[in-house]
Amino acid sequence: MTPFPRFYPILDTAVLRRRGCTLREAAAAAIEGGARILQLRIKDNPSQKLLDDACSVSELCRRYGILWIVNDRADLALLTDAGLHAGQEDLPAAAARGLIGDGPILGLSTHNPAQMRAATLEPVDYTAIGPVFATTSKENPDPAVGLEGIAQVRMLTNLPLIAIGGITRASAADVLRAGADSVAIIGDLYPDTCDAASLRQRVREWIRITG
Repeated sequence: MTPFPRFYPILDTAVLRRRGCTLREAAAAAIEGGARILQLRIKDNPSQKLLDDACSVSELCRRYGILWIVNDRADLALLTDAGLHAGQEDLPAAAARGLIGDGPILGLSTHNPAQMRAATLEPVDYTAIGPVFATTSKENPDPAVGLEGIAQVRMLTNLPLIAIGGITRASAADVLRAGADSVAIIGDLYPDTCDAASLRQRVREWIRITG
């Protein structure tokens, strides 16, 4: 695998809806800003319009060589020609790999050292650890692991390690120094006024911070 992008933006459809930004607008702005990976996060059943937009974003990602990943939903990953990011309560990683095949990228969330040890035995391409800090983007989140938690699981895997949960522009450098290869961002990705220009600028800022 090529070096994993150090900045991992997550396009959360609920957040985008609240900010009045469409999925395609946000994806295009992020790519124009320099993002090399995008994750789609849909917690509700998608409308046909949203599914059409996701397919359009998938085509955009293929055109520009962007890693395109769907969170949780193997069905949507298959429909939109995406990789998959699985959680601890989702389809088991081995079963997910069987569904999506050997080609697409597959990631797995972990929340503690025991889950990370188990993840190293799964057919995944990268692992995630979190939440690093308190977060409002997930209902009933697991306990925050802090910077110490990143350092602890860093010693357990040679796979790319993505940190997620409550990470901001102010804390990202510390998270990367603690051992993460990449930071996945939801909350601090979106400016208060979320239009294409402001989101594109925010992505550029994140890329400067993460190097």
